[in-house]
Amino acid sequence: MTTAERPADRPLDALAEPVERVGRGWTSALALANGAIWVGWYGPLQILLASQATDFAPDAGMSKETMLAWVTGAGAVVSLVANPFFGALSDRTVSRRGRRTPWIVAGTAGGALSLLLLGGAGGVWTMALGWCLVQLTLNAAFAAVTAAVPDRVPPSQRGSVGGWLGAAQILGVVGGTGLATVAGGIGAGYAACAVFTVVGVLPYVLRHRDLRLAAAARPPWSWRGFLAGFWLSPRRHPDLGWAWLTRFLINLSNGLVLLYLLYYLRDRIGYHDPDQGVLVLTAVNGITLLATVVVGGVWSDRVGRRKPFVIWSGVLMALATAALSGWQTWTGTVVAAAVLGVGFGVFTSVDFALMTHVLPKALDRGKDLGVINVANALPQVAAPALAAPIMTYLGGYRVLYLVAAVVGLAGALLVVRIRGVD
Repeated sequence: MTTAERPADRPLDALAEPVERVGRGWTSALALANGAIWVGWYGPLQILLASQATDFAPDAGMSKETMLAWVTGAGAVVSLVANPFFGALSDRTVSRRGRRTPWIVAGTAGGALSLLLLGGAGGVWTMALGWCLVQLTLNAAFAAVTAAVPDRVPPSQRGSVGGWLGAAQILGVVGGTGLATVAGGIGAGYAACAVFTVVGVLPYVLRHRDLRLAAAARPPWSWRGFLAGFWLSPRRHPDLGWAWLTRFLINLSNGLVLLYLLYYLRDRIGYHDPDQGVLVLTAVNGITLLATVVVGGVWSDRVGRRKPFVIWSGVLMALATAALSGWQTWTGTVVAAAVLGVGFGVFTSVDFALMTHVLPKALDRGKDLGVINVANALPQVAAPALAAPIMTYLGGYRVLYLVAAVVGLAGALLVVRIRGVD
């Protein structure tokens, strides 16, 4: 009987180091839930928020680029707080449905309602409020989904499981972009993303029981202790610190590439249909990512090494990003998207496995992964702050993509500082 099939009736299972391999059904359901959450994020990020910014910017007296940067930056600030906060709450949740499932359900339902609110936004303030609520609620669900992996998956299988989650992530990005493009309007696009997010999470919630935490295993509550737990000292946990910095820099590089992609196609490349162009690039990137994300994770599991995969995938992504600076044509953009997908596929699966190896203790898996996931959200704040002055004063898209390449390369090389992972 696999871990996925065993009844979750023994409370201490929640804190045990998993040793039994999970089955395909559990992995598939968790991957689908993960992909559904990414649909809820990337339908807005790739298409819908940019379209709303174009509509609302003239009345607000600012450029569409500035408005989009402020709205996405505000949402990213919410994400910075929400992911570790809800991860910590799920660590301490004692319920019949387990530690993670209640937060997956609540976060998904709240995310769907927030997407519908965002679809009805009538100006920049309601747009910003709606996007912040989407980030708040979907991060609650995402923190719980992510924490299920170290809860249930043995270390020797985490590369392959991380690969399937990564595949679902890019399918969620492609699916969200596709739904936003073909739904027939901004409101319809948000509604389609909301429905898909709910439907995609249901199989995991309904078919797979979560591990339950014993009430005696939950630490006594205090606000001081709860808040203090979010600081993970790089001195005490240096491997965790270097792993966090690696992820942050590579995600910052990726965020700089994606932030103005729609405007890059419209204003610099002169592509005839920029919305469709974003969808094509996302699909190309997704195809090459899917070709490597599972293979990279499985290969890493088999050889028992993580760092070489992270290093070389980061170098490859940096080269592709630099190509966007020097080869500013539609053909060059397609090639760069394809190469970025190859590199990011390997990075996504192997870096996730690497992160689970440096977690300090089982009781705080959700919180610690939430702190690590700040390295995904913080670039959404840093990228607009860095990109806006580059675009306005320092040379535009050519300089922007060179800076992104240097940042990504630095992230790839710093992984050698992690000592506790082969």
